[in-house]
Amino acid sequence: MKELIFYSYPSCTSCRKTKHWLKAHNIDFHERHLFRETPTIDELKQILSLTTEGIDEILATRSQTFKNLNLNLEEMTVNEVLKLLTEKPKLLRRPILIDHKKLVIGYNPGELMKLTKKKTVHQSVS
Repeated sequence: MKELIFYSYPSCTSCRKTKHWLKAHNIDFHERHLFRETPTIDELKQILSLTTEGIDEILATRSQTFKNLNLNLEEMTVNEVLKLLTEKPKLLRRPILIDHKKLVIGYNPGELMKLTKKKTVHQSVS
């Protein structure tokens, strides 16, 4: 079983709700501070490979950081966008949860339940 990785930011309300949900459901996870332990380009490619909407699903286009950059994503290659995300992780939507097979972006209890379903069944007693 692959480890559940939880990319979060402590002052993010959705991140706090998600963390509370995971703990309330006794789900084991490895938390990574999104800005201190930013996903690498390879990790972002893995995350991207699990999206249904591509870059749009992980990019915080409503954020002030994104608006300030005044970017035209249509003119950028995927690699250019991924490099930008490693340099400016505030552009990532949060939280991001990944178990290398499934992905959940944001606080979504229904999707969290699907993501963690097998983990609660197979979770070992410590």
